Amino acid sequence: MDDPVRQLDLAAVGALFGDRARVAMLRARADGRALPAGELAAAAGVSAATTTAHLHRLVDAGLLRVTRQGRHRYHELSGPEVAAVLEALARVAPSAPIRSLRQHRDAHALSEARTCYDHLAGRCGVELRERLLTSGALQRVDDRDHRLTGHGDRVLPDLDIDVDRLRATRRVFARSCLDWTQRHPHLAGALPAAITHAFLERGWLARTNGRGLRVSPCYRHELDLLLTP
Repeated sequence: MDDPVRQLDLAAVGALFGDRARVAMLRARADGRALPAGELAAAAGVSAATTTAHLHRLVDAGLLRVTRQGRHRYHELSGPEVAAVLEALARVAPSAPIRSLRQHRDAHALSEARTCYDHLAGRCGVELRERLLTSGALQRVDDRDHRLTGHGDRVLPDLDIDVDRLRATRRVFARSCLDWTQRHPHLAGALPAAITHAFLERGWLARTNGRGLRVSPCYRHELDLLLTP
């Protein structure tokens, strides 16, 4: 039987996040999708050989996983916990100077609406959590976890979300995650991931470059209709 008592080598993991190129590769995958090595090299601004070395380290450490399609290899985050680490680091990281209009525009877009792995973050993510709570669709269990109410059980089928299947998953259901751009919590877990997917399917949100999301003009009106008892 395995001994449940073990020591954690935090320094080994921390060292992987201590390199700008590796962090750029991880952040490029923070939306949960997979990318080939060439696109990760462009995101990090390093050579193909350097990218290969970095990717081997990230895969060996369990931060990235590789999927194959024919002769092609694609890399993605190994799970939402890696995205949570990136989000936590962003909350304590010093600000980098914005040197162009494009950088300003991109930063504003990420602050408004983006994906954090597979769930909604930014101002719209914070707003979604608040709306679910104030409408009575969601209630707090403790200082970080939430559960659906009877109203919430009736709302989710309108988004074609199977509530029973969602509750049966082993993933965290709905947990507060402090948003690094808003300094207020959005929701992480199986529930917000399913809701975000439903919003994308309906065109209320749309993917842009990277992690950014474009918010439809009808988004808040549709949210009002959805959550009104």
